Amino acid sequence: MSALFFEDFQPGMKVTSAGRTVTEHDVATFAGLSGDFNQIHTDAEFAKTTPFGQRIAHGLLGLAIASGLAVQTGILGANVIAFREVGEWKFVKPVFLGDTIQVEMEVRETKAFPRLGGGLVTLGVHVNNQAGETTMKGLWTVLVKFK
Repeated sequence: MSALFFEDFQPGMKVTSAGRTVTEHDVATFAGLSGDFNQIHTDAEFAKTTPFGQRIAHGLLGLAIASGLAVQTGILGANVIAFREVGEWKFVKPVFLGDTIQVEMEVRETKAFPRLGGGLVTLGVHVNNQAGETTMKGLWTVLVKFK
């Protein structure tokens, strides 16, 4: 699918991304980049003592990967003026190392802003694991160019 302009987005439109497996390298790199070396992410022995029983990926790493997966669908790219808001975001289930996540997006609302050269597109977003379970969800609002 190619990048869409504001006028192309219609409420109810749905797009699903490809999947991506979260790896040890992803978690280690994100820990180094963010400075978040919390043991639940970095220490396998410690993580065994938690309710999850194993290490989990950083929630914000999952959100970042989801953003990349959304861009890779092709509908969001050079057409986006700005990523404006993450709203009502909930981390529902952990993302474990080795999980494959994908993003389901549904256009919830559009609102034109001619003075900005585009309009706001609000997307309902679900990030699901390989079992189809929602790991995180919420709303993203992006400012998209007019044609």
